[in-house]
Amino acid sequence: MPHTPKTALYPGSFDILTNGHLDLIQRSSRMFDRVLVAVAVNSSKSPTFTIEERLEVLRKATASLPNVECATFQGLTVAFAKEAGARFIVRGLRAVSDFDFELQLAIMNQQLERGVETIFLSASPEYIFLSSNTIREVWRLGGDVSPFVPPAVLEALAAKQRP
Repeated sequence: MPHTPKTALYPGSFDILTNGHLDLIQRSSRMFDRVLVAVAVNSSKSPTFTIEERLEVLRKATASLPNVECATFQGLTVAFAKEAGARFIVRGLRAVSDFDFELQLAIMNQQLERGVETIFLSASPEYIFLSSNTIREVWRLGGDVSPFVPPAVLEALAAKQRP
């Protein structure tokens, strides 16, 4: 029987990509044959980076991981997972409040597509406090975010005007 590669989708807005996100990507890459990190297009948010910039940052930050691919998508995450051949959706959890929200999404996704399972990974202790929103605010107010983001993000932020 031929080996069917285990593909996982790790979706998110990734605005701003944090070391916590990168940690989950690295850990996922050890668990699955292929990890597709996908930037979701969300028109209701006002992002720091364009979708293209976020995709480029992701590609740079994950360049050393040969089984990680990066893409963008619109619409239902579970529909994109099925289209991409991903049987698993990876979601990170930092706190109980994350779990409540993520569990509701996982149950809805399971109702929409029974062949796709959600895998929850807890944040590593050193990243449990990180959130893109907090990092974005620290950066906007002139603070140093270098301990919290990959070098590719610092490079991209350096090219941006602070509001």
